[in-house]
Amino acid sequence: MGVFDVNNRADHTSVSSFLDPTGGPTIQRYDTLKYKQFDQLTDKQLGFFWRPEEVDIYQDAKDFKALTEHEQHIFTSNLKRQILLDSVQGRAPAESFGSIVSLPELENWIITWTFSETIHSRSYTHIIRNIYSNPSKIFDEMMDVQEIVDCADSISGYYDRLIEMAGWYNLLGLGTHTVNGKKVVVDLYELKKLLYLTLMSVNILEGVRFYVSFACSWAFAELKKMEGNAKIIKLIARDENLHLASTQMMLKLLKQEDKDFEKIAIETEAECIQMFVDAVDQEKQWAKYLFKDGSMIGLNTELLSQYIEFIATRRMTNVKLTSPYNSKSNPLPWTQKWISGADVQVAPQETEITSYIQGGTKQDVSNDTFKGFSL
Repeated sequence: MGVFDVNNRADHTSVSSFLDPTGGPTIQRYDTLKYKQFDQLTDKQLGFFWRPEEVDIYQDAKDFKALTEHEQHIFTSNLKRQILLDSVQGRAPAESFGSIVSLPELENWIITWTFSETIHSRSYTHIIRNIYSNPSKIFDEMMDVQEIVDCADSISGYYDRLIEMAGWYNLLGLGTHTVNGKKVVVDLYELKKLLYLTLMSVNILEGVRFYVSFACSWAFAELKKMEGNAKIIKLIARDENLHLASTQMMLKLLKQEDKDFEKIAIETEAECIQMFVDAVDQEKQWAKYLFKDGSMIGLNTELLSQYIEFIATRRMTNVKLTSPYNSKSNPLPWTQKWISGADVQVAPQETEITSYIQGGTKQDVSNDTFKGFSL
């Protein structure tokens, strides 16, 4: 599949979201839409546009020096892990889904989503430059932590396999081929299955894997420490909620569009549940690593373990999976204001309100835009 198919004259409102058989990419038009939800997601994400330099973290540099050694370990380790997660997300959605997406509004959303992730990566660099005397040391030591390496392997595996199979699909087409003496089988059903599993993996990444780190960042702010960092993390979490909603939406719509995906959802149910369990276990191990030398006021390993089970249960319910955890209430209720709050003050003279967007664009997303996709 090239970047434009002049022979594709199909009605774009009737094609599948991904892997449509009518042809390759065609006109990017947004006057008529099959799924207005994705166009609205794009509008909302563009309306959320922010730059890390807008957040004053001058006081954070002073706060960091006053932290205990084990508190500095918690803060620095979380930064390293967050950098890794968004290093993947800063390129992977567009690279993996972009070559097989069929709908213009969905393609536009995927590109916008990927761009917003690069802002997150730049944010961590902004924090590190302003807090540490030797920023390079933080980046150079990142892959020395086995818990971070394990996380990288688990989140990139599905992406890598989808990119490889989608590449063969676009280059060779369906069927059995020989490439450099190696048999390559390109099967549409298997490609759809890998797409579904990758979307589920990304759903878990956006909805579960950040939240131990997020909770720690906000816990510091609750203690009136590292508040600039917490504001940045709140802006990131606001973006991630949109990304999470989009993956939930895609998983649901694929099953409505194509009976193959209904079958795939049933076939892969156990694997998807295990993906959530593995992510929760990794988050629990991460909490143990963070607090190996001591806890902090308001947080400990047990509370974070309960919290991540609560988060995972909500996410699993939203994608129609049965949670193995008996978690019905939030053990860290104070985190909700950081997740759900719309007002984020990014500079002393500037507070964002929901009816205003930097750049002067009005948001037209109504309250029921994401009905059915609770976060």
